[in-house]
Amino acid sequence: MEARAIARYVRISPRKARLVLNLIRGKHVDEALAILKFTPKKASKIVEKVLKSAIANAENNHNMNRDNLYVAKAVADEGPTMKRVLPRAMGRADIMRRRTSHITIVVKEKEE
Repeated sequence: MEARAIARYVRISPRKARLVLNLIRGKHVDEALAILKFTPKKASKIVEKVLKSAIANAENNHNMNRDNLYVAKAVADEGPTMKRVLPRAMGRADIMRRRTSHITIVVKEKEE
């Protein structure tokens, strides 16, 4: 049995979010929360919120035991990109890409 939580259209680059997700993939949920708490990245707050939601979904919707939960899957997919104009010298303009992410976390129970 698995429980999941998805945060969509999060205003952070998927590349930066993956740095944090790689730290918690495969870890026990309590260990993952501890890692996120002390990770000095913007993405860690967002990922922590999604992980807590996945844990709550597992406990309340699927009657799973929190002590046996681990992070089975943690991915950051690319969402739509907002394009903005960045003025440059001599009247030119560049495109600034504000990237968004869809962050998915799946937790499963360890079979003992």
